[in-house]
Amino acid sequence: MDLSVLIVNYNVKAFIDQCLRSVERASKGLQVEVIVVDNASSDGSVAHIQKHFPWVTCIASAENLGFGRANNLAAAQAKGEFVLYLNPDTVVSEDNFHRALEVMRAQPEIGSMGCRMIDGSGHFLPESKRGLPTPAVALYRILGLAKLFPNTPVLAPTMLDN
Repeated sequence: MDLSVLIVNYNVKAFIDQCLRSVERASKGLQVEVIVVDNASSDGSVAHIQKHFPWVTCIASAENLGFGRANNLAAAQAKGEFVLYLNPDTVVSEDNFHRALEVMRAQPEIGSMGCRMIDGSGHFLPESKRGLPTPAVALYRILGLAKLFPNTPVLAPTMLDN
């Protein structure tokens, strides 16, 4: 199994539909398992997933476990060489999984990876390159230094700088 895709769902049937369709396209040529933990949705998400995506393992929780516990429940069942935590409002590009796995396998010292995110109109989302939340970074942001000098890695560090 190449990849385990873990998704926590809560009342976002329209989003999970788009997400799973994109995951299916991105999975071509790979061994991918998808595990969705539904946090007691009332919008028919579970029935929709079971009907339209029979290849997805859908765990229907009787209670809202919260994001962390639901992810842990999915992770305990994951069998993939790599694990992807994916939000249900995400649409994955067709080459995303192949490219990410290629990088991870070529550089085994990498422990985790984040992807460049773009919005629905194709614009880059800067929150996809946040740095580690250290006390110094928090101070620079509070003082406004990160906005005044956004291209200074010390004052506005991002994961792209590391």
